[in-house]
Amino acid sequence: MEFTYVFSYFVRPQGKFDPEDYALYVQPVASFNSVEQFWNTYCFLKRPADINEKVDFHMFKEGIKPVWEDDANRKGGKWILRLKKGFSSRIWENLILAMIGEQFLVGEEICGAVCSIRNQEDIVSLWNRTADNLATTNRIRDTLRRVLNLPPNAILEYKRHDDCLKHGPKQLSPYKCGLAEKIK
Repeated sequence: MEFTYVFSYFVRPQGKFDPEDYALYVQPVASFNSVEQFWNTYCFLKRPADINEKVDFHMFKEGIKPVWEDDANRKGGKWILRLKKGFSSRIWENLILAMIGEQFLVGEEICGAVCSIRNQEDIVSLWNRTADNLATTNRIRDTLRRVLNLPPNAILEYKRHDDCLKHGPKQLSPYKCGLAEKIK
């Protein structure tokens, strides 16, 4: 494997929570730098579809935190795929296998991936370093469609991290590609 990766997770703490403190609650699970180490860890992790509470799963390159403010993420963005409940386990597994298998062919551009389990839907996102490089972001999008075997009408949204840093996640108008329909 070219990179060492780290599995981690985030569970929102009880009571009042400031999103600026997100990084304080990210819990590392394990790191790996070989296929054998990946499977030795992954086979013991709960699958996203088996989780009933709100939680974020992360798989990022070692040294990169799963937060917008990290130097590797600050000028980048993320491709987002919103899923009906029940599809996240397959999509998540295919995404992280594509990452460790270097399927994206964009060098060090990929930072990591997040699978967010929510009440009504699950959200899978792939984070990259450079939002301004349209050719690279489009190559990542096209590879996502292929490795996840997405139907042509699946919506992928791209959000820049610097917009999130300026305005917060709720005030964005994301760039969308595809038709207005979720994966069924």
